[in-house]
Amino acid sequence: MPLLEVRDLTKSFGGFVALNGIELHLDPGERLGLIGPNGSGKTTLINCISGALFNDKGTVVFEGRDITKLPAYKRARLGIARSFQIPRPFKSMTVLENLCIPLEYAAWKRVDHRRIDDEAMEILDLIGLSDKAQDNSSALTQIELRKLDLARALAAKPALLVSDEAMAGLSGTEVDEILDILMMLNGRGLAVIMIEHIMRAVVRFSERIIVLDAGKKIAEGVPDDVMRDPKEERAYLGE
Repeated sequence: MPLLEVRDLTKSFGGFVALNGIELHLDPGERLGLIGPNGSGKTTLINCISGALFNDKGTVVFEGRDITKLPAYKRARLGIARSFQIPRPFKSMTVLENLCIPLEYAAWKRVDHRRIDDEAMEILDLIGLSDKAQDNSSALTQIELRKLDLARALAAKPALLVSDEAMAGLSGTEVDEILDILMMLNGRGLAVIMIEHIMRAVVRFSERIIVLDAGKKIAEGVPDDVMRDPKEERAYLGE
């Protein structure tokens, strides 16, 4: 059974059709790349999957359950987590405290509430931020903020992580750091949808790639085939 199914998903903003009949599936533990030019509908799609937006038509099914009408917090509790293009930690809190929030609320059915601090430290150690646990999150560097954002998503104990441009603005070595973390998390059984404009990262990470353009799915397949598809080139470069 697929972990996630998106069926005939359509979303409009006034007269603008942002998504038009999108079909998508994701198997448990799969690594899926989602690419397309700016304005192609990638963020709108994951907003509809995570519950930040409600679609106008179609269904979203997670672990066999129709979640189309569920609000975002209930989807998070079922096991859908995401990171964001611009990390927004609770800046008045320490790094450790930032993780205790999702452990307490998003993963409330899947944690031992007597040892939340211990679980938070285990996640920070896994991500490589344990030495920053007592630091205020406002003092973190850009790469550390990206790691904290992934850690906060992981603290929700998801089955699916949506990584939304977690590598944007990072150096080459920092991109590799984030890739290694995502590969490690996937190796622990986490399914990941990666949205990225850094093509070498997408190709290295993904088992399968979907290309969106103007709200429609125009290509799907293994990375080598998709990157050779003329439709993908036209989407980015034009005719």
